[in-house]
Parts: sequence; C-alpha cells; structure tokens
Amino acid sequence: MTQYLEFEKPLAEIEGKAEELRALARQNEDMDVSDEAAGLDAKAATLLEELYADLTPWRKCQVARHPDRPHCVDYINELFTDYTPLAGDRNFADDHAVMGGLARFNDQPVMVLGHEKGNDTKSRIERNFGMARPEGYRKAIRLMDMADRFGLPVITLVDTPGAYPGKGAEERGQSEAIARSTEKCLQIGVPLISVVIGEGGSGGAVAFATANRVAMLEHSVYSVISPEGCASILWKDAEKMREAAEALRLTAQDLKQLGVIDRIITEGMGGAHRHRAATLASVGNAIGAMLDELSGQSGAALVADRRKKFLSLGQTGLAA
Repeated sequence: MTQYLEFEKPLAEIEGKAEELRALARQNEDMDVSDEAAGLDAKAATLLEELYADLTPWRKCQVARHPDRPHCVDYINELFTDYTPLAGDRNFADDHAVMGGLARFNDQPVMVLGHEKGNDTKSRIERNFGMARPEGYRKAIRLMDMADRFGLPVITLVDTPGAYPGKGAEERGQSEAIARSTEKCLQIGVPLISVVIGEGGSGGAVAFATANRVAMLEHSVYSVISPEGCASILWKDAEKMREAAEALRLTAQDLKQLGVIDRIITEGMGGAHRHRAATLASVGNAIGAMLDELSGQSGAALVADRRKKFLSLGQTGLAA
C-alpha cells in the first residue's frame, strides 16, 4: 500500500478514487470502469509531475525520509554478490545501525558498508533508526583498515539522521569515534566512494562520506544538522524547519553547485520509493562509473586526491 507524504494528499485522493473504481469492477464483472480509471490515472500522473517539478528543500527532506525508500540492505542485496557480513568493533559490541562486509561488485572484490534504518517497527528499533553509536563507527574503521590491507575499494551508503546522541554513546566516546572514522577515510590508500541514498545527517554522515567521489540521489539531503534541529537552535522553534531547510542548502542540486558532491543520481518521477528497481540500477551504474574513474591510481594519489578535495571546499569564489 502506497504511503503518501503530507504534500501528496491531493494525489492520494485521486489515486484512491481510481483504486476504488477498480475494486468495484472486480466485485461486479458487468461494470466497465476502464475509461474513468484511465482518466483518473492520467490526472494523477499530471499532478505527480507538477508536485515533483520544483520541490522545496523541506519537501525534499520529506521524500528523503520516506519509509518505502530503498535502504542500505536493499542496495547490498541487489547490487552486490557474495556479501559476507562482518560484525563488531572488537572492543564493545556490534552496532546494528551500521552494516558492512566483504562483497563483489561487478565481480570485483570490495568492502561495502552503510547505515541501515530498518523497514518496520521491529527492525527500526533494532537498527536504532540508522543512528550509529560509537561501536558502529569503530566497526567502520575496522572494515576500512581491512580493505586498505587487502587493496579493496570501499563503497559506503549513507542514510542517517545523525549519530546517536544518547548518554551511553557519549560515555563511550561518540565524538572521538566519528572523528577517527573521518580520519580513517582520509588515510586509506584504496578508492573510497560514497553515495547518499536518503539522509546525510551531520558528522554521522561525514564519517562515512569523506570519499574520493561523493554522489547523492536526486531527492536525498546532506547537511550539518537536520532542519528541525537548526530551527530549534536558531529560532527556538522546531516548526520553522521549512525556513531552516532553505537556509541550510542541503539539497543535491545545491551541494553539486557548491562542489561538496561530485554527481547527482536521478530518481524516477515521484521519487525512489515509486521506482525502486530503476533507482537501484541507477545507483549501481553510478558506482561502476566512479570506480572506473579511480581505477589504476596509486594509493598515494588516491589519498592526495581525497585530501585536496576536502581542503578545497569553501574556496570557490574567494579572492586570491
């Protein structure tokens, strides 16, 4: 059953009426509603195109958070073969908000890791809604170290509201773990590719996305803080999240213009949740293209490229 976002309510009414007509026709074989249903379908398609033609930053946040959007586990299952999960940070525990392991991409051995939010109440609680604790980032560090040791490209899939801010996480060194993971991204001498598939929130995302190549899905977001958090700090009012989303420049289009990311991966009309198979394929094609761009480079060249990329951020347009 399709889940509709707040701004999609008019679309829900039209598609709901079309489905009601078809349900009546199934109950009464003598009833022909094909013309009426086709007319409603055409109206819905037009409205969908209008709604998604010029999404505001806040609406893009809503699309990025859609519960039916493909998650990390979906990309791993579809795009990778021989996936062997690796668990634990060898220090405290295994964080289920971060999944990763050895796999093959287009028959090439790689290390893949990412944030997983879960897709129902039970799995979301188990995965802590994609908010990693320190042991999750330390697991990521361990896997990146292993990839560097064996010369395996690292592919990260980012989808998190941010790192978990709970008391236990802070006691176990959350900030230090995020900083170490970001540092490890800058140190490894293998290709590092990151794709923001939903939300890229704060340092929790940067710890996975300090990469040679960073891509974003068309309706994903990537920001130093959530719009609600920003609004609470600046205006003491979380309801000003729309204004905050505008100010944060968190859309893929803004970030490509600012040079923060390298490419935008298009989604079908209505978002990735309406075109799951096509979106998964598009991300796979983008990952393949980015790996090709980095193939043949030495470890030292990859590290230098990564450092230059991030040190140059914010310099565009500055006077010499």
